[in-house]
Amino acid sequence: MGVWHRLRRGIQGKKGRASRGRASIDTIHHRASPLEIGQGSDIGRIRQANEDAFFTLNSVIGIDPDPLHVGLLVIADGMGGHAKGKDASSVAIQVANGIVMREVLLPLLAGQGADTIGRPIQEILTEAIAAANEAVSRIDEDAGTTLTFVLVVDHSAHIAHVGDSRVYYLDNREMRQITQDHSLVSRLVELGQISAQEALEHPQRNFLYRAVGQGPELKVDTCFQRLAEGSHLILCSDGLWNQVTEKEIVEVIGNSSSPQEACDRLIDRANEQGGEDNMTLLLAKVNY
Repeated sequence: MGVWHRLRRGIQGKKGRASRGRASIDTIHHRASPLEIGQGSDIGRIRQANEDAFFTLNSVIGIDPDPLHVGLLVIADGMGGHAKGKDASSVAIQVANGIVMREVLLPLLAGQGADTIGRPIQEILTEAIAAANEAVSRIDEDAGTTLTFVLVVDHSAHIAHVGDSRVYYLDNREMRQITQDHSLVSRLVELGQISAQEALEHPQRNFLYRAVGQGPELKVDTCFQRLAEGSHLILCSDGLWNQVTEKEIVEVIGNSSSPQEACDRLIDRANEQGGEDNMTLLLAKVNY
């Protein structure tokens, strides 16, 4: 039985219980979404194809007074040329999502609690990216992709990451980059050999020393972020953060009425400032 079929069956199996709590469900529907997600992807002004891919899932499991908030945000920036890059990013997300659905989301649906997951979430996310790495490596020796996962379970964000797509955490107008870029220029900045400004213009700024599909052994970075009410999670490919400064990102989010409006405005700004690469942006606001 496929993952999506089982997921649907699990949801249908809860309809009887859900109907008994219809008043509580109606209350949830009339409030702002607990995890409000904006999303967007654009080819930019230079590229001939969009090799980025993304996936979002936003769910509330159970009913008041203690529902479980679950969200999944995934971004991949493919490389290797037109078809290879598109295939790499799409395959990576499909394969990794299958494992996360089976090992995390289905147990949550069945048990409605984080303690129903049999293993540490970071371990599952690492396994998912390793499976994606094996699948992408079979496409072509030149195919590769970044792959960044954020799995939100209640007030916790579990992050797994390879490449130079980024995750930021924004709280009280203070933004912090959570992930580390696995790029040559990032390493040179760490070593003090070039400045962060010089990295933006470096001729090898797109060279990654770690990417999905580029070798049999892949190290996956994992981390954890506690989420505060009113905070934001930001995932973006380098086509966005190379064109729009962190200060501009904070400014636009602060002056937008919704995450979707902020996404649209930031992608427009990246195009206005060159649009040199594909750009993908996922923005999640925590309303609980």
